[in-house]
Amino acid sequence: MKKLVSTIVTTSAAAAGLFFAGVVNANADSTYTVKSGDSVWAIAQKFNTTINNVETTNNIKGHYILPGQKLTIKTSASNTNSSSSNSTSASTTSSSSTSSSSNTTATTSSTSSSTSSSTSTYTGSNLKSYVLSQMQSRTGVSASTWNTIITRESNWEPYVVNSTSGAYGLFQNMHISSGSVEEQVDAAVALYEAQGMAAWAL
Repeated sequence: MKKLVSTIVTTSAAAAGLFFAGVVNANADSTYTVKSGDSVWAIAQKFNTTINNVETTNNIKGHYILPGQKLTIKTSASNTNSSSSNSTSASTTSSSSTSSSSNTTATTSSTSSSTSSSTSTYTGSNLKSYVLSQMQSRTGVSASTWNTIITRESNWEPYVVNSTSGAYGLFQNMHISSGSVEEQVDAAVALYEAQGMAAWAL
């Protein structure tokens, strides 16, 4: 009986400790100095708060902040207390999180496969989306950069040949003289791996 009472007291003390820790943290304000390139949205994300909270606390109008400006960030009491409560009921939260996580994974996976099915195969009508998604995923260079290059080189004409240089296709590649859109993408990736963006004078 004594052991049971001792266990209950210890558990209650630990839970109370977590609760009070949450309350202390909840009332602690942080100060943040704005850096070049910061936005109110990014700062709000960093401190797990809202844009409205940051702007109201610091009298910011129109999301306008300047490097060097000092901002007071108020931590949301409800968020922190909710964290403490979650810590004391770990088993319930854990099983619910696992279930929620599985659903999210399934949704993401389903979205991923539908996106990749539309851009991993060239159908003839998806020229731009296919080429840009392939080039971005295989080289790490943004789709907008590849769009600029292809527009400049061939104006998105997949089988055009430069009568002077003999350069062929979307990327005006001088290392091939024919080939399907898929083969042109493969050749462009190989050229990028060999010469980088210098192959297109970038």
